[in-house]
Amino acid sequence: MQSYDLPAAVPVAFGLGRLNDLGKLAAERLGPEQRLLLVADPFAVSSGLAERLIQGLEAAGHKAALFSDIASDPREGHIDACAEAARGFGASAIIALGGGSAMDVGKLAAAIVGAEEGSAAYALAIKPFPGNGLPVIAIPTTSGTGAEMTAVSVFSLADGTKVWAWGLELFPRLALLDAEITASLPATLTAATGVDALVHAIESMTNCKAHPLNDPPAMRAIGLIRRWLPRVVADGSDLEARGQVQIAACLAGAAIAVNGCAVAHGLGHALGTVGHVHHGRAVGLSLRVALAGNVAATPERHALVAEAFGIERQGRSDATLAAALPEVYDAFLREVGLEISLAGDGLSGVDEERLAAACDTPENRPMFEITCRDFDRAEVERLCRELLTAA
Repeated sequence: MQSYDLPAAVPVAFGLGRLNDLGKLAAERLGPEQRLLLVADPFAVSSGLAERLIQGLEAAGHKAALFSDIASDPREGHIDACAEAARGFGASAIIALGGGSAMDVGKLAAAIVGAEEGSAAYALAIKPFPGNGLPVIAIPTTSGTGAEMTAVSVFSLADGTKVWAWGLELFPRLALLDAEITASLPATLTAATGVDALVHAIESMTNCKAHPLNDPPAMRAIGLIRRWLPRVVADGSDLEARGQVQIAACLAGAAIAVNGCAVAHGLGHALGTVGHVHHGRAVGLSLRVALAGNVAATPERHALVAEAFGIERQGRSDATLAAALPEVYDAFLREVGLEISLAGDGLSGVDEERLAAACDTPENRPMFEITCRDFDRAEVERLCRELLTAA
């Protein structure tokens, strides 16, 4: 039989109001009277959430400082500045609060705080981390990236190239999930981040690294998103739906922490580099054009996805069941209001060659290579053309 590895998951604290436990949880996980750098995105600052956390941490006996120089698509300069802020404050740990960008910055800054080189030196896992980094508590304010559960940070180099860093040092010490802090997320971002989690779950189940030990969290995530994401997009104040989607994103993050992603992320990252399209929407649209070919390559794996998505087998073979998935997936994207056309992003068929070239780079090629099928240049160009001209 084939051998599998299933790394230990990041511990999770989940529940409404759990944010109020942060000071206590930090003491339990890190020790009393810590010096904690809160890495928060601009929204967490403007909403008052960051200040609330600082007050709570200080009331619990910790020292806390704030770093909030973060962009929605963070660059190496943001991460290096964060690491320097941690050094200057003498931080013993980092609290990463926000969407995927804030968690990516906090995780990577914590890992390089004791390094001589900046974050760019660790792009594409070329260089191992020094091993003297800081622990991280990750608190997502969106439900999509699953960064609170992964050993990956995504960022851009100074020239705008979107890359990733990987290492066990990037696993958070704790993920704290509180659906109350996601309630103000607009419907468009709720949909895009939820679709991101859905793509994580689907790709972790269908790429070349997929294995049965990792199927359960991915399948559960797919089912939860199918059921609850339309409901929370329709009513953002529905905290039950918010919580269920937050759990799904966490499960999907745990799944990709084991198996990684595939073509939708390779193509989606390229789309982010070329057109600055929101990550969740980019990977969702990318899977839309790649899914039929993926289904044909591994119908048995995609039949599992189809069943998790709620498509009834009704005596059908794996191939027949899986063949229904692309149309149902497309309908779901439209149901949650994801904009299919990229015309509003200033992109069209004339960008095909540039997008295809961005796919064939060291940072994106590996995700094509672990997909369940092979891609030659003609197929990549076809996917780019279909993506750019979709309506």
